Amino acid sequence: PSLQLLAIGTRSGAIKLYGAPGVEFMGLHDENAAVTQVHFLPHQVELVTLLDDNSLHMWTLRAHKGLSELLEIGRFTLTGPPGAPPSVTRVTAVLPHSSGELLLLGTEGGHVFIVEVPGFRELEERNISLDQVASSVPDDYIGRRNLEHVEALQENPVNPNQVVIGYGRGLMVVWDLEKQCQLESVWWTEDGGYILSSHSDGSYCRWMVGVDDVNEEEEKSDIPYGHFPCKAIMKIIQLPTEDGPPFLLFSGGMPRASYGDRHCITVIHGKTHVALDFTSRIIDFFVITDGLQQKGDPSALVVLVEEELVVIDLQTEGWPVIQTPYLVPLHSSAITCSHHVSAIPFKLWERISSVGELQNTHYSKKPWPITGGQSLAPDPPQRDLLLTGHEDGTVRFWDASGVCLSPMYKLSTAGVFDTDADPNDNMNQGTEGEWPPFRKVGCFDPYSDDPRLGIQKIHLCKYSGYLTVAGTAGQILVMELNDEAAEQTVEAKVVDLLQGQEGFRWKGHTRLDVREEPVLFPPGFQPFALVQCQPPAVVTALNLHSEWKLVAFGTSHGFGLFDYQQKNNVFVKCTLNPSDQLAMEGPLSRVKSIKKSLRQSFRRIRRSRVSLRKHHVNNAAKVDLLQEANARLEAELAEMELAPVQRKIEARSSDDSFTGLVRTLYFADTFLSDSSHNSPSLWAGTNGGCVFAYMLRLPPVEHRADEPITAHPGKQEIQLMHRAPVVGIVVLDGHGAPLPEPLEVAHDLARSPEMQGSHHLLVISEEQFKVFTLPKVSAKMKLKLTAIDGSRVRRVGVAWFGSNRSEDYGESGLVVLTNQGDLHVVSLPSVKLQVQYPCIRKEDVSGIASCVFTKHGQGFYLISPSEFERFSLSTRCLVEPRCLVGAPLHSGPQRRPQTDGASSKAVLLAYTLSIRDVLSHTCNHWICCLSYTVMEKIIRP
Repeated sequence: PSLQLLAIGTRSGAIKLYGAPGVEFMGLHDENAAVTQVHFLPHQVELVTLLDDNSLHMWTLRAHKGLSELLEIGRFTLTGPPGAPPSVTRVTAVLPHSSGELLLLGTEGGHVFIVEVPGFRELEERNISLDQVASSVPDDYIGRRNLEHVEALQENPVNPNQVVIGYGRGLMVVWDLEKQCQLESVWWTEDGGYILSSHSDGSYCRWMVGVDDVNEEEEKSDIPYGHFPCKAIMKIIQLPTEDGPPFLLFSGGMPRASYGDRHCITVIHGKTHVALDFTSRIIDFFVITDGLQQKGDPSALVVLVEEELVVIDLQTEGWPVIQTPYLVPLHSSAITCSHHVSAIPFKLWERISSVGELQNTHYSKKPWPITGGQSLAPDPPQRDLLLTGHEDGTVRFWDASGVCLSPMYKLSTAGVFDTDADPNDNMNQGTEGEWPPFRKVGCFDPYSDDPRLGIQKIHLCKYSGYLTVAGTAGQILVMELNDEAAEQTVEAKVVDLLQGQEGFRWKGHTRLDVREEPVLFPPGFQPFALVQCQPPAVVTALNLHSEWKLVAFGTSHGFGLFDYQQKNNVFVKCTLNPSDQLAMEGPLSRVKSIKKSLRQSFRRIRRSRVSLRKHHVNNAAKVDLLQEANARLEAELAEMELAPVQRKIEARSSDDSFTGLVRTLYFADTFLSDSSHNSPSLWAGTNGGCVFAYMLRLPPVEHRADEPITAHPGKQEIQLMHRAPVVGIVVLDGHGAPLPEPLEVAHDLARSPEMQGSHHLLVISEEQFKVFTLPKVSAKMKLKLTAIDGSRVRRVGVAWFGSNRSEDYGESGLVVLTNQGDLHVVSLPSVKLQVQYPCIRKEDVSGIASCVFTKHGQGFYLISPSEFERFSLSTRCLVEPRCLVGAPLHSGPQRRPQTDGASSKAVLLAYTLSIRDVLSHTCNHWICCLSYTVMEKIIRP
């Protein structure tokens, strides 16, 4: 409370501190162990962590060059007497004493060890042994049961010499630290007169302390949700108010048979009784009060559940939720894709913010109650959006301009379709008169009404405000931003990508049914055009050209072009390989057939054996060739397990599955017919290493709404010899610069492309970068990435790297992420490797797949299902927490922090946005293992 900081320990061994928005710190323990407890030392800038390997660690916030850094300054492990079992020293409860100089450590063996901090020196003469406690307990109690482990330690709020020790078997002992004795016989009330204890049968008891003559009214036991068996009350708190009854809060205690699966915290204040019902398991909670020293009225309840952080306003009627400025659950529905847009125009930003605010009327108006520290980060130089697509058909807009990732607006596409969802279902409302009085809180809701709604691709044009999203069942929606609600019907255009090819039968899911009646769409992005692919396979590629009013889309069966101004389909191209039956099975009914892959591998072995017999090669050569074939089989099996495989570039079989799957679509105004006439064009790259080009003829602007667009296949079809999947296509102008985005030149934000010199086509496959001349399409140069180190391209983007010394100078380059988790920067137009840095662990396949690049050399990827990590390759564009935490204002004892030479592990770059890894394993990320000085070299090469 004195620092106004929130600390969270994670299963991956990280400790994260949050204060006011923008104040974030992260440290990582050397040990690969989960953080089980975190305790601040009272009125100081230190905190202690307990890991599940029983080690204790001391951390401090130390100022360095005007900024605070989180440093580890000591570590300690309790050691028992020789020959003692490990349970004697396994720590189960930690109490930082209010003096700031002692730690009380309760153990599994029932002992309480007292340790001096910050030096972690055990004060053996002051330890409280189990024998000392047992000698004062009545014999009949000791005879009935063992005391078991120390469950809780609490200090008397008005007498720091008294602590209550709660044992697992139900015994509570109040111990005097000075007199070394037991007074009588776990929450201690504010006046020190009562102790509240909670129990495994769903009851809690109220005990008076230090009074012999006690009547039954003052000491009582209560089961709030009895009379049937109840679950344990895991934690209980009682806090007074100045003018009214106290607040009583506890977690658990629900009737076991009826509501044993609920995750609840009960809040009772006078006649108001609410059971806050969360959608994931409760980890911990605490209450913030008005006063700096926790002496005022309770103002906010802070709850950490497994999937999110929820803060409840306890001073506003109805106890509404306070919107969190950080740790917002990105994965309230599972993230399926993401899209980043840099430098949003102010007008569009304001409109999105306005419609987003209309969705937040149910939140409390109170400011964020955790206010510790001071953010010294400069204001962001531009407004950036991160869009995430989700399994439930929603698209969430996030302000990614600064350190905090803040929610701005939520778009739902489910209303366009007929699904099983009940539009009148409001999860936040409890039934009148229901007991227990449940109220749903939190926004984590992982259940999707229909998995076909899942968003797979997103493209937003920041200049026109048009948005297109594509989904799992082949649906492509085109939307525009409307500041008012509107009721309208969305007509679907069904596009047959098979073009009447015979012999194919789709075995996957059906396409979504479109609502026939008008739908009332709230203010925000509203759909006005809908394309449905047939077969309704996952949309694998999407591009929007808002200047030409065109949307290109691709699936595993082919690609098409849609004119969203006239709402007509321009053309369709089927790319399906006749031998590719797996492409007809659909993602929701198919997992890649390992049987087929094994069959193909054994056929290759058999062919190798036949070849050996034909050529009468000696036995030694047979063995060598068979070993080679077996090695190839092992490599293919490893590849199916998504592990990276080093190999030379070699031709892939045209029989491989999904060769027709469209990986990338690209619009360009370039030269296809001859070198003197440029025209609009559409380029498509497939999984089988094939590149298609179509020349587009657009009518004049005055006839754009009436005359149809025509498309003609160009002569520029390319089949890469090694058949590696094409993951990117870029056209370079006469100066070797990438073509600008649609409408970018019209808004004077980019120079017009050079149309005098010859253009070049850059084709990026998983294994190499190849430059072709246009319009003749002859190979000019190439860079073989896989041949160098065996890695493959997984993500690629064009970025502008501005100089941090000269405002006017910059270079365009390709940013590449490989399956090894390495980042490369490739120069343009010379296509040469510039730099290479490790970024993501190669085993983190989902993290690599989730990566998205920005236009200015930064990137985001998921380090867990709920956390984005941000990185930067640019010396100019760098977003990192820069914050300062001062020592608390307190008249009590102050100490200068001491160091013992332990290595510091301060990570200020970590862009942690949610907290799923509190109880789910996440990987020890490479950045977290580097000191800050080393990171400086990586960020600013």
